[in-house]
Amino acid sequence: MFARDHIEYLPADLPDRMDYSAEKSLKEAKTFYERMKRRHTVRDYSDTPVSREVIEECIRTAGTAPSGANHQPWHFVAISDPAFKKRVREAAEEEERRFYEGGAGDEWLKALEPIGTNDHKPHLEEAPWLIVVFAQRWGQFDDGTRFKNYYVPESTGIACGFLLAALHHAGLVTLTHTPNPMRFLNKMLGRPESEKPIMIVAVGHAAQDAKVPAVAKMKKPLDEILTVAD
Repeated sequence: MFARDHIEYLPADLPDRMDYSAEKSLKEAKTFYERMKRRHTVRDYSDTPVSREVIEECIRTAGTAPSGANHQPWHFVAISDPAFKKRVREAAEEEERRFYEGGAGDEWLKALEPIGTNDHKPHLEEAPWLIVVFAQRWGQFDDGTRFKNYYVPESTGIACGFLLAALHHAGLVTLTHTPNPMRFLNKMLGRPESEKPIMIVAVGHAAQDAKVPAVAKMKKPLDEILTVAD
């Protein structure tokens, strides 16, 4: 954490050591992969409620992510109020209409065709929760003096990964939504100029008849995403 006063480096013993054997490490890695490969991006939600406590614990997990200089440059706004979700959907769809009516360009729209998306975003209302992720570009002391945050996109991206993994681990499904621009969210949610909205995560349980695009399960094989220098 950053403070106005100088803070000396103070080494502390590693509090949580996991000295796994090679066999245990491999087993844990495979178990985690088997769980994570069952994660799906879902647009069809049931009306099954999700408790605030579950959302809070998953965001607490996101807050454990590493960050530049440990500044933790993120803020999460969790929304369950139906009227608020409706406002978010309406504003997001307005941006999306401009995107699909030419703002995106032909190449981008062609890339999206196998995913089956359009400017209609009912999931932003139907999902029990929306989590809006803000990246904090700079911080402020109580007197308004600014201080710089470091590696903000990288840090916030890692926190989002933690969040999605935690939500999946809790048995929930998600959809990451990134309308551009999203500055309407600052005003709507009362967030300061220093924060940039980067993502809306719809969270809930999948509807019984939920569908996913077949192409979304076509993942690159390991030899296409890994190079080993040993």
